[in-house]
Amino acid sequence: MSSLAKAAGVFKSVDYEVFGRVQGVCFRMYTEDEARKLGVVGWVKNTRQGTVTGQVQGPEDKVNAMKAWLSKVGSPSSRIARTNFSNEKEITKLDFSGFNTRY
Repeated sequence: MSSLAKAAGVFKSVDYEVFGRVQGVCFRMYTEDEARKLGVVGWVKNTRQGTVTGQVQGPEDKVNAMKAWLSKVGSPSSRIARTNFSNEKEITKLDFSGFNTRY
């Protein structure tokens, strides 16, 4: 993303779903911590199917860093099988003021 685009307030938004051993391993808590460290906003929650889903928004480089974390790192006890990303798009303003866990 160019510095001109950043100045114009262009952000990236992406939905995600993480598969594998991601429930009962503090995955949501670590996701919140990582999001706050990176400075992205959005949410995370467990699903009935045993996955973790959510949305991340922020500057493109920070969203990309979060995507890498959700795909490869996760919480220390988690085992990520795969991560699906969808609805990736540019947005002009953030829909959230922070990053939190939904129930």
